[in-house]
Amino acid sequence: MKRDEFGDAALVVLGHGTEQNAGSAAPVYQHAAELRRRKLFAEVREAFWKQEPPIKIVLASLSTPRVFIVPLFISEGYFSDEVIPRELGFAGHSSLVTRHSSLLYCRPVGSHDSMTNVILCRAKEIVEKYPFPRAPRPAEITLFIAGHGTEKNENSRQPVDRQVELIRALNLDGGVHAIFLEESPRISECYRLAQTKSLVVAPFFISDGLHTQEDIPVLLGEARAAVRQRLAAGQPTWRNPTEKNGKRVWYTPAIGSEPHLADVILERVREACRSRGDETRTE
Repeated sequence: MKRDEFGDAALVVLGHGTEQNAGSAAPVYQHAAELRRRKLFAEVREAFWKQEPPIKIVLASLSTPRVFIVPLFISEGYFSDEVIPRELGFAGHSSLVTRHSSLLYCRPVGSHDSMTNVILCRAKEIVEKYPFPRAPRPAEITLFIAGHGTEKNENSRQPVDRQVELIRALNLDGGVHAIFLEESPRISECYRLAQTKSLVVAPFFISDGLHTQEDIPVLLGEARAAVRQRLAAGQPTWRNPTEKNGKRVWYTPAIGSEPHLADVILERVREACRSRGDETRTE
């Protein structure tokens, strides 16, 4: 991708955001900064749905002929597919012509097939960073992709299941499974499912918040009081690796901060350009 392809365009990296966890916005700022560094777009801006700066205010401040909005969301669910497009005026279309710009709303990053590389990089990095007593080979590792899941939205688990399917096709690991907070198989079932002594658990979440820092470590076997004590002290809530139930477990940070995610954002922009066609509507 060259600058002259998107020199007339602005890129908005859109996060959900929350006022309850200051760290939730970090991946948005991380990837926006990296994409600014590459100088592919006239502007790269951060925006959020539930915190400052709000997406509508950011869009109103842009004057480039084209604007790409890429949701830094895991799944094509209620917010990314219904609430946000409706409130922004897309109404079932992926593009919208306003008085000043052509707005293109891209699909969320989490459902893109190239997230496979993001997950595998996370798994590789964690065992190489903490090789005890040595870094296990891929065939000695059972990889677990930990998602949220919910019975309320059938699309919630699809990105995780898709990644399991793609990684199994590569035959790189001793096994790969999906596990969930609110669906079966649950996080705690990883010990039963693993056929190897070494496990890598990669949380398929954008940011390291309550679920990744507290809920999943507890479900993997840590005492909640100890986890909260470490959180209060600003310490990691999981020591890599930790022995549990006869297994050696490595636990990665959320995949949302993996540097390769910037490339996934760019892939979503390319897709929006290819599929624009006659979906454009005028405001």
